[in-house]
Amino acid sequence: MATRLALYLFILAIGAFVGLKGKLKEQITSKMDTIQSLCLFFLLFIMGIRIGVDEKVLSSFFKLGYQAVILSAFSVFFSVLFVKCIKGYIVKDSKQEEATNEF
Repeated sequence: MATRLALYLFILAIGAFVGLKGKLKEQITSKMDTIQSLCLFFLLFIMGIRIGVDEKVLSSFFKLGYQAVILSAFSVFFSVLFVKCIKGYIVKDSKQEEATNEF
């Protein structure tokens, strides 16, 4: 488990390094949203296949009940809310930095 987490963090660090160094062509960076969405859809598809194949998950799916639905709904809601709140500060701060760097 720890090895897998370390691998994920290592891959994330490599991506951040490549992004910071500006090694990607403009063609790739302009399509980054599309690439990210396609990868996310593929990941969700694979997760759906794993859920469908696993008999334990299917048999316990309805036993989880409303608590799982409520927990997941609140998780999604507050995640989106938190990102929207933080995004305003990050975008505002970066615009202020650009304005001060111009002078």
